[in-house]
Amino acid sequence: MGTYMDVHHGFEGITGEQLRAAHQADLDNEKKEGVHFERAWADPESGTVYCLSTGPSKEAVQRVHEIAGHKADEIHELRIEL
Repeated sequence: MGTYMDVHHGFEGITGEQLRAAHQADLDNEKKEGVHFERAWADPESGTVYCLSTGPSKEAVQRVHEIAGHKADEIHELRIEL
Protein backbone atom coordinates (compact mmCIF):
# COMPACT_ATOMS: atom_id res chain seq x y z
CA MET A 1 0.00 0.00 0.00
CA GLY A 2 1.22 3.47 -0.86
CA THR A 3 0.28 6.90 0.42
CA TYR A 4 -0.66 9.52 -2.17
CA MET A 5 -1.29 13.26 -2.33
CA ASP A 6 -3.18 14.35 -5.39
CA VAL A 7 -3.85 17.80 -6.74
CA HIS A 8 -6.87 19.11 -8.65
CA HIS A 9 -6.94 22.52 -10.37
CA GLY A 10 -9.88 24.58 -11.60
CA PHE A 11 -12.01 24.65 -8.45
CA GLU A 12 -12.05 28.41 -7.92
CA GLY A 13 -14.75 29.40 -5.45
CA ILE A 14 -15.28 25.87 -4.11
CA THR A 15 -17.27 25.81 -0.89
CA GLY A 16 -16.92 23.51 2.10
CA GLU A 17 -20.17 21.82 1.12
CA GLN A 18 -18.91 21.18 -2.42
CA LEU A 19 -15.62 19.79 -1.09
CA ARG A 20 -17.54 17.49 1.27
CA ALA A 21 -19.69 16.25 -1.63
CA ALA A 22 -16.65 15.57 -3.83
CA HIS A 23 -14.87 13.78 -0.98
CA GLN A 24 -18.00 11.70 -0.29
CA ALA A 25 -18.13 10.69 -3.96
CA ASP A 26 -14.58 9.36 -3.58
CA LEU A 27 -15.52 7.52 -0.37
CA ASP A 28 -18.55 5.99 -2.08
CA ASN A 29 -16.33 4.47 -4.79
CA GLU A 30 -13.02 3.80 -3.05
CA LYS A 31 -13.58 0.13 -2.16
CA LYS A 32 -13.84 -0.84 -5.84
CA GLU A 33 -10.13 -0.06 -6.21
CA GLY A 34 -8.85 -0.84 -2.70
CA VAL A 35 -8.21 2.86 -2.01
CA HIS A 36 -9.04 4.89 1.09
CA PHE A 37 -9.32 8.67 0.98
CA GLU A 38 -8.18 10.09 4.31
CA ARG A 39 -8.73 13.84 3.95
CA ALA A 40 -9.24 16.65 1.47
CA TRP A 41 -8.28 20.33 1.54
CA ALA A 42 -9.19 23.22 -0.74
CA ASP A 43 -8.05 26.75 -1.48
CA PRO A 44 -11.07 28.44 -3.08
CA GLU A 45 -9.00 31.45 -4.15
CA SER A 46 -6.51 29.48 -6.26
CA GLY A 47 -9.01 26.73 -7.08
CA THR A 48 -6.67 24.01 -5.86
CA VAL A 49 -7.90 20.87 -4.09
CA TYR A 50 -5.62 18.34 -2.38
CA CYS A 51 -6.55 14.79 -1.39
CA LEU A 52 -4.63 12.37 0.83
CA SER A 53 -5.21 8.67 0.24
CA THR A 54 -3.77 5.20 0.63
CA GLY A 55 -4.03 2.51 -1.99
CA PRO A 56 -2.30 0.02 -4.22
CA SER A 57 -1.23 2.50 -6.94
CA LYS A 58 -1.55 5.98 -8.43
CA GLU A 59 -3.68 4.46 -11.16
CA ALA A 60 -6.16 3.06 -8.62
CA VAL A 61 -6.45 6.49 -6.97
CA GLN A 62 -7.06 8.09 -10.37
CA ARG A 63 -9.72 5.54 -11.30
CA VAL A 64 -11.70 6.39 -8.15
CA HIS A 65 -11.45 10.10 -8.91
CA GLU A 66 -12.58 9.50 -12.50
CA ILE A 67 -15.60 7.47 -11.35
CA ALA A 68 -16.43 10.28 -8.88
CA GLY A 69 -16.23 12.82 -11.72
CA HIS A 70 -13.09 14.77 -10.80
CA LYS A 71 -9.90 13.42 -12.36
CA ALA A 72 -6.72 14.49 -10.55
CA ASP A 73 -4.24 16.70 -12.41
CA GLU A 74 -1.30 15.36 -10.40
CA ILE A 75 -0.79 12.36 -8.11
CA HIS A 76 2.34 12.10 -5.97
CA GLU A 77 3.39 9.05 -3.99
CA LEU A 78 4.58 10.06 -0.52
CA ARG A 79 7.49 7.73 0.18
CA ILE A 80 8.97 9.35 3.31
CA GLU A 81 6.98 10.31 6.40
CA LEU A 82 8.15 11.81 9.69
